Amino acid sequence: MLGVAAAGGAAAFLAPAAARADQPLTQPAGAPTQLGGHDPLTLHWLDRATPAELTGGTTWGVPWPAGAYSADQQFSLTTATGKQVPVQTWPTGWWPDGSVKWTAHAISSTSERSDTYTLAAGEPVQPSSKVGVHIGRDQITVSTGVIDVVFPRKGDRIISSIRRGNTVIAKDGRLVASRQNQPDTDGATTIRTEPFTGIVSSIKVEQEGPVRAVVKVEGKHHKGRHAWLPFTVRFYLYAGSDAIRTVHTFIFDGDEKKHFINGLGVRFAVPMRGALHDRHVRFANQDRGVLREAVRGITGLRRDPGQDVQTAQYEGKATPDTSTWDSRVTTRLQYIPAFGDYSLSQLNAHGFELRKRTKNGHSWVRVDGGRRAEGLGYIGSPSGGLAFGMRNFWQLHPTELEITGAADDEALATVWMWSPRAGAMDLRFYHDGLGQDTYPEQLEGLEITYEDYEPGFGTPYGVARTTEMTFWALEATPTAERFSDLAAANAAPPMLVSSPEHNHSAAVFGSWSPVDRSLPAKAEYEDKLQAMHDYFRGQVDQRSWYGFWDYGDVMHSYDKVRHTWKYDIGGYAWDNSELSTDMWLWYHYLRTGDATAFRFAEAMTRHTGEVDMYHIGKYQGLGTRHGVMHWGDSAKQVRISNASYKRFYYFLTADERVGDVLHGLVDSDRSFLVLDPGRKQREGEPFEPDPKALSVSKTTDWGALAMAWLAEWERNGNPIAKKKLLNGAQTIAALPNGWAQSFEGITYNLADGKFTGPTEKSVDVGSLSSVFGLIEVMTEIIALTGDEAVKQQWINFCRLYNATKAEQREATGSDWGNLNLRQAYSRATAYAASQLGDTTLAKRAWQELRTGHAGYPANHDFGTRRIEGPDVFNAVDEASLTANSSAQFGLAAIQCLALVGDEI
Repeated sequence: MLGVAAAGGAAAFLAPAAARADQPLTQPAGAPTQLGGHDPLTLHWLDRATPAELTGGTTWGVPWPAGAYSADQQFSLTTATGKQVPVQTWPTGWWPDGSVKWTAHAISSTSERSDTYTLAAGEPVQPSSKVGVHIGRDQITVSTGVIDVVFPRKGDRIISSIRRGNTVIAKDGRLVASRQNQPDTDGATTIRTEPFTGIVSSIKVEQEGPVRAVVKVEGKHHKGRHAWLPFTVRFYLYAGSDAIRTVHTFIFDGDEKKHFINGLGVRFAVPMRGALHDRHVRFANQDRGVLREAVRGITGLRRDPGQDVQTAQYEGKATPDTSTWDSRVTTRLQYIPAFGDYSLSQLNAHGFELRKRTKNGHSWVRVDGGRRAEGLGYIGSPSGGLAFGMRNFWQLHPTELEITGAADDEALATVWMWSPRAGAMDLRFYHDGLGQDTYPEQLEGLEITYEDYEPGFGTPYGVARTTEMTFWALEATPTAERFSDLAAANAAPPMLVSSPEHNHSAAVFGSWSPVDRSLPAKAEYEDKLQAMHDYFRGQVDQRSWYGFWDYGDVMHSYDKVRHTWKYDIGGYAWDNSELSTDMWLWYHYLRTGDATAFRFAEAMTRHTGEVDMYHIGKYQGLGTRHGVMHWGDSAKQVRISNASYKRFYYFLTADERVGDVLHGLVDSDRSFLVLDPGRKQREGEPFEPDPKALSVSKTTDWGALAMAWLAEWERNGNPIAKKKLLNGAQTIAALPNGWAQSFEGITYNLADGKFTGPTEKSVDVGSLSSVFGLIEVMTEIIALTGDEAVKQQWINFCRLYNATKAEQREATGSDWGNLNLRQAYSRATAYAASQLGDTTLAKRAWQELRTGHAGYPANHDFGTRRIEGPDVFNAVDEASLTANSSAQFGLAAIQCLALVGDEI
């Protein structure tokens, strides 16, 4: 039984009740120390090319087979030539036997670069200059050996100073925000604007070296007594590095009808040193383009100061003493305008403008423009300066990099996540309700636009956005080559990865296998999977699926008449993780190891884990069903906030923000106390939830909850997660028909996660029951626990979904009706076949996949056709593919190849 089978791992996971998954993980009590080990592991760069620069350093995750290592195992890292590299290691996940399942590793940008590295059990070499953390009463100081960064414990600064030796490179780091009381678009004659500054309420050191330190700062934006926009900012500093990687998250907690954000940024003051002609400005463009200017330019003048002088300024070096210049220039320097302000504003994904002016109160001069800026700027001099950048700069428009006051004693460098030059952020619902005031009217609306509308439910209160930034405290103005390297690292941070073959051998993430083209029939499916992935990646750019709140998501369904995705039609617009799109993309990366696949899935995880779910408020822990606005639909569901879609990224990267999101989902079952998911079917009945007898689905709801609990369990977090996970699986399996049992009479106990139901057999199976991660989480639960009762009941469900009605009646007392999504459930058949060793069932799985019911049959065309003007606004490639069908076909094909590939 499940409880007995898991007993060996119980001690490992029953940490003290106060333990939380967002705290540094320690070795579970009772974990084995003498284990089997593993051969040295080869790592390579995600993008294959050896990077010239890192964003301070890089952190990555590695899985290990059960029984390989204990959590206190040390690891060494060596280059391809055998030179040891300082590496910091910590565990992030455990197997039930207490052995380590996932480890995270970090190296600094100062480490020797190599095409490949070898990770092996052994004592790591220490960095020559370790990260040091000093915790004082009023501040925390982190020293990398190159820079000292001071974090105040309270106040209006997130960083008080960044020093390089005795030189203050930057200081007074602040979070700045601004809002207005009316939108720009409604013709208001008077608009009132209010500025806000982030106030720190708490600070915590999460890691303190020797290679990497992590500081977490939290607070809200204040103006007087008014406070809103909660923020969490993590700072990552690496040994010997002059960079500070920053992950910034804010939550919208305003009234979308009154509060319109018109500016949101991070700002540093940069002391200016040297003459105006020795103060340098840099901005990065795509294709390694660099703007190279000085506050006071001395090139192109009517009088020539000298070739050496001009060359030095252009290259960012100190110019020769002015006594060596042509006197016709030096006697007239005061007449050359000093341009102290610069602005690079990327207001859309297809163009930016670069302007400058002498100072406030004077006109801006256009410098240049372009398509997609890399998102990195610099202000400083030959004696040091600050490079400041934002990742996904053009993708997350409207953004801006701004420099002001560079002609004065102190410049301000600002990364605007929402540019003040853009219109104010308008989060209001996009229509007036269209008369849908009652549940019957709302259900009628659902029938025509597929939008589940309800007044008051389309609120953005509680949604979030995360932005990654990097700041470099440089000892001098960087060369154009170095600046381009920094820009490239800022735009796509390099990361080390293990191969698909190793990850698969570790038996993580359920049923999948590396790409296999050994047979023509397998190659055919590999081609289809790749074509499908390529198409959606291409659609992102062709359809401009970019923007502050949108980047990372894809559209749900396609309008063949207009040759466009249904961006404006109710529930057919943004996909919002419907039918596990995120999961399909992550499995594609796991199988291929392709960098573009990783970046695609990463962007979706960042989006769906922040924008498509609620982090505070009455809907906390719930996600929003697909729609025109990411938060617009009235169906708030755990199947959308699903931990399944975020867990891949956490373990592959050890990203603490996603770890926070996963931990926040552990108690999402409490949402069933405040929101009745069946309210429109039970109109008129009072909603009086009983914590001991809640109405929680044992499939779509429980599958999402189960993955949150599984993630918490394997991360050694709160033990109630394990308890609820195991209790839920066991009590569902104990129902007369398990997961096929009719929902009538089944209740859920919030305290312990147990389901209670009738003793008589009945059947009610929905086609959506298992396509939000239930199949995948059950695969892992069974493998981890070995509970035979749970295993057999789940195998029965998987075997019977696509079985004949006669087989269903014989097993459960009733047939299961006319079920949909039969292609999607071919992977359930494949799982049953694999577990039972049934080749006949395996052949049936392939037949179900090829038939393509509610999906893509064997003869489906995965090709594209070009549509050009005047039939469309922009030329596009069109295919007969939708997000739902692609996600489910992808998952089905991947799992059939992994489970019953020999029977193809």
